[in-house]
Amino acid sequence: MMYATRIKMKPGCYYSQSLLEIDEIYIDGCGYFKKALLHDYLQENPGTIKVNIAPYPNVIPAVSSRNEKYVRSSPDSYRHDDLLDLPRE
Repeated sequence: MMYATRIKMKPGCYYSQSLLEIDEIYIDGCGYFKKALLHDYLQENPGTIKVNIAPYPNVIPAVSSRNEKYVRSSPDSYRHDDLLDLPRE
């Protein structure tokens, strides 16, 4: 199992709470990957990446209304997406 442990936001968006403003996600032991690349990977390999925050939800692919590929965590009882709670660089 792989875990998302950190995120990099787009320039000027460090404090944003929008998943679309995430630029790259750090996969522990592998490095940073662009969100579109992770989207494509997860289309072929669902359930292989989790957010490293309890309850460790899966990272899942999504597409915005503007056809932008991104990823998010699977919904849980917490209304805020767990990816946005990861440490930022």
